[in-house]
Amino acid sequence: MSDAETGNRILDMSGLRDSDRDRYLASLLTPAAHRGAVAALYAFNAEIARIRDVVREPLPGEVRLQYWRDLLAGAAHGSTEANPTAAALLDAIRTHRLPIAALSGMIEARIFDLYDDPMETTAMFEGYAGETAAALVQLASLVLDPEAAARSADMAGHAGVAQAVAGALLLMPTHRARGQLYLPLEILSAVGLDRESFLAGDDKVRVSAAIEAFAGLGRDHLRKARAAGRPPRSLVPAYLPVSLSEPVLIAAQRRGAAILEGALRPPQWRRQLRMLRAAVTGSF
Repeated sequence: MSDAETGNRILDMSGLRDSDRDRYLASLLTPAAHRGAVAALYAFNAEIARIRDVVREPLPGEVRLQYWRDLLAGAAHGSTEANPTAAALLDAIRTHRLPIAALSGMIEARIFDLYDDPMETTAMFEGYAGETAAALVQLASLVLDPEAAARSADMAGHAGVAQAVAGALLLMPTHRARGQLYLPLEILSAVGLDRESFLAGDDKVRVSAAIEAFAGLGRDHLRKARAAGRPPRSLVPAYLPVSLSEPVLIAAQRRGAAILEGALRPPQWRRQLRMLRAAVTGSF
């Protein structure tokens, strides 16, 4: 049986390694029988997540997202073989019966990234996180063990929100430089700030309070995910990227407004060591 027939198409992961080093390493720690499909999901996510980084205007970004919509709808233009990530994703969908709705939801959520509209409420951010980071955890879980994944959906949801908060904190200097804001206005209002005053960053005390509250939201969801217990052993690889969230959330609460200048991401060797430890212990 060929790699394509098993849903484990060999995918050149150099692009994933360059665009999402953490999930690239997580895929290497995934059992070989499922590695190709999980890597395809991670590569797809990396493709749609980086669109804002490679386009200057929203319209070209919308066109790129439309390509993936058409692919999932079976209306791709040209041969998918020309796009190894697309071909590997379709293999994974067919073999593991992955829900198209979840993948389509990931695409639709990424429209937000193309514009500079703020997150209005924490519920809005949680919805965005549910359609992106949480959906990716659940899709990887479906590849690894469909029955266990169905029982762990709530865990995946909370874990994904925690991971999305950590990701937004890591990228906050980049987002701020281009006028984007993922930290909900609801939180800013509670500490006496608005979008413009937060992006200006002059009121360090209030900016720090907003960042602390946002990181606290992530830690709260991480606690809820952990309250469900450890993931089944078969699903541990899907949660390896989540294991990197807590140090970021803690550091953000400690450093406050200083994270606007960057230097929040732990050294790569520490991130790799943490994922290796999570792979052994089964905890995130």
